[in-house]
Amino acid sequence: MTLLSTLKPRPIDNWFKSDFQFNQLYPGDIQQLAGKHWTPLHIAQKAIQFLVTKDGTKVLDIGSGVGKFCLSAAYFKPGAFIYGIEQRGNLVDYAEEAKNILGLPNVSFIHRNFTQLDLKQCDHFYLYNPFFENLEGTDKIDSSILYSESLYDYYNHYLHLQLQELPVGTKVATCCSWDEEIPRNYRLVEQISEYYLKFWIKK
Repeated sequence: MTLLSTLKPRPIDNWFKSDFQFNQLYPGDIQQLAGKHWTPLHIAQKAIQFLVTKDGTKVLDIGSGVGKFCLSAAYFKPGAFIYGIEQRGNLVDYAEEAKNILGLPNVSFIHRNFTQLDLKQCDHFYLYNPFFENLEGTDKIDSSILYSESLYDYYNHYLHLQLQELPVGTKVATCCSWDEEIPRNYRLVEQISEYYLKFWIKK
């Protein structure tokens, strides 16, 4: 039996009244990960307000997990197209099921490693410390993928090079990040101390 079959229908706005309400979209073991691994709703709202200023904008969340940021962003900005890329298939399945419950048409999830995607297909980007799990001593979502500090370095370096080549005006919102993936040709335009939320624009 899937989660979708056990939840009673409710207006979509009800799911976004609080993080507690939203997290009910997921099974209990996934809800327990929310505090350390999923973006709070009010942080997602601030980030997507920065990233999207016109309809048709394409935003990519790298390391989208169970899709909380993407689903929130799609709700808060219905004229934008939100994409999440995640290498764990089971988390993509949870994201897709939550999407079906919410009925949001402007969000899509991709089961793939982000290095296999052409970032130029999207306009702007969201990063919630997507590579930190590779560092020793950090909390892991599960044991389904390989972790190593060399992967942490590789992913940061790869993303740094990709962001460096994107068009002037490209925006990036980072959360709980050390900014190692952000090239020098991006300007920090705003910093919010809560969750170390930072907004960047390509110069």
